[in-house]
Amino acid sequence: MEGLNLKVGMTGSAQMQVTEEYLATKFVTKSVHSLGTPMLINLMSVAAYNAVKDYLPEGYITVSTMVNIRHLSATPLGMMVTARAELTAVEGLKLTFKVEAYDEIEKVGEGVVERFVVNVDKFNKKIEERKRI
Repeated sequence: MEGLNLKVGMTGSAQMQVTEEYLATKFVTKSVHSLGTPMLINLMSVAAYNAVKDYLPEGYITVSTMVNIRHLSATPLGMMVTARAELTAVEGLKLTFKVEAYDEIEKVGEGVVERFVVNVDKFNKKIEERKRI
């Protein structure tokens, strides 16, 4: 794709406060009262998107295609969590990011997120076509 001006080393971040809706108990009823792993994964994916979003051509976004995350420590209700992502590889439209997340005390997550650059209109058209199958 022409016009893709993404460079290894680009960084992005995302932050959230752990509220009731982000607790593990929202995903598994009998669980712990700490940040749910699905929300940690989402935060890391958003940080990766934020690293490149301002450098994509008009009408393009990135979508997650692979997530490999270790949830290292529990974050309690009320704490802030910050995720950081660094673009480590660009292979055509495939982007690979190293991601980490920290709460107010320590590192709570780390891993790799893979995203692909897609044209929003074409992607949505394919989704509509799949609905008709």
